[in-house]
Amino acid sequence: MEKPAKPGQQVLVALRRMIADGTIQPGDRIAEIPTAEALGVSRMPVRTALRALEHEGLVVKLGARGYTPSAVDAAAITGAIEVRGVLEGLAARRVTERGLTADEATRFGAILAEGDALFAKGHLVDGDLDGFYRYNLAFHDLLIAASGNPSIALALARNNHLPFASAAALALDWEDLEGEYVHLSAAHREHHAVFDAMRSGDADKAERLMRGHAGAAVANRKAFRMLAG
Repeated sequence: MEKPAKPGQQVLVALRRMIADGTIQPGDRIAEIPTAEALGVSRMPVRTALRALEHEGLVVKLGARGYTPSAVDAAAITGAIEVRGVLEGLAARRVTERGLTADEATRFGAILAEGDALFAKGHLVDGDLDGFYRYNLAFHDLLIAASGNPSIALALARNNHLPFASAAALALDWEDLEGEYVHLSAAHREHHAVFDAMRSGDADKAERLMRGHAGAAVANRKAFRMLAG
């Protein structure tokens, strides 16, 4: 397993990453105590992370014996992320066609400013993972809410039960901060581009960019060893 991590999102991301890159494979037992010891944390963040991964469909419970990774199909992951792109692209189109309200524009601007501050120093440090998680989720959540179409949110909620489908399902290599800075800062720039397209009234561009933003998760195959085969 990777070297000790800290509680919070980093435990969740560490486990998700180890499943994604094949360090932990279907059939391997993930138990709270040894996992907590390996990650240098208490049992609680491990327990919380495993429940979240079960909700994502990434692990299955082995009764009282812990969890094991689900058998993940690469085509299913790619398909689920593609569906998210279609749904979020539709949301961006709806927001653009209807027109951003002054309040929505202000809220998007404030969220993007959080991302600007996160990447302004030119590198990532401890604590930035939690910051990026909150910022990224806030952007995606506001986009869906601003679309005014509850069916998009409902469809996304269902799709998010599939492994790695959710915008929140980060699988990062915290041993490669430089590489992850490049990856995450690119995602941040894509958020800016989507917002600019929505603000300028270009619905086609906003939809295209948002679909491409989701597709970048698959293009970043470094995060998914199972997609490389």
